[in-house]
Amino acid sequence: MHSLIKDLESATFQLYEIHTKSDVQPETDLVLSMGGDGTFLSAAHVVADIGLPILGVNFGRIGFLCENRPEAVVRALMEGDFQIEYRTVLNATLKGPEARRTIGMLPYSVNEVALHRSGSSVLGIHVSIDGEPLPTYWADGLLVATSSGSTAYSLSVGGPICMPGTKVLVLAPIAPHNLNVRPMVLPETAKLDISFECRDGRATMSTDNRVVEIQPDWSIHVEMAQFSLKRIQLAESGFVKALTSRLFWGEDMRNNG
Repeated sequence: MHSLIKDLESATFQLYEIHTKSDVQPETDLVLSMGGDGTFLSAAHVVADIGLPILGVNFGRIGFLCENRPEAVVRALMEGDFQIEYRTVLNATLKGPEARRTIGMLPYSVNEVALHRSGSSVLGIHVSIDGEPLPTYWADGLLVATSSGSTAYSLSVGGPICMPGTKVLVLAPIAPHNLNVRPMVLPETAKLDISFECRDGRATMSTDNRVVEIQPDWSIHVEMAQFSLKRIQLAESGFVKALTSRLFWGEDMRNNG
């Protein structure tokens, strides 16, 4: 990491650290996220709604959002060998008594919004899509994922893999307590209202890597944000390459020729 910073400064790039939106200086061209996908998500929560593009440099493990090798970054920035892609962002708001007082809960998510049980009781999760109610989910939780999030939590609960530019939402139950429910793919225009019931009255809501406890008399409204995340993609990187190198997609002895 220190070597990359030194190389960028030697190439006349000016770098400084940011922790909050107020740290962003005028005429900043991009945000450099150095770490893994968690670091990238934290950076997105700071700057996504002000339109700054983010370049992820992978010093972590898997790295779908933060996929670029450090040695490729300086050359790509010097030569302009990159493009900006636009990723869907979710806007989740809590409704109910005292919900507005929830501290530290930012509304935007790049990967997913999820409702989880926090006690031992199964959740009865009520969902309506554009005002039309679905049958109640009986599960450990439920998530709403973007196409970016289709390779994250959604994948681990059996959701489909979506190409990053796909303008859809994935609605997927977490450990459902019946066999006849499956993940659903919804159009990007869908507006969802989610509430829950359970015996012990305990549940949590997560938006990417942030978690807050919610009350049974609250509800969650989820829809697409009015802006997109700008993500810098280097020419040598790509989603299919990330699938094959990170998740070993198509790993088969017949494909090794």
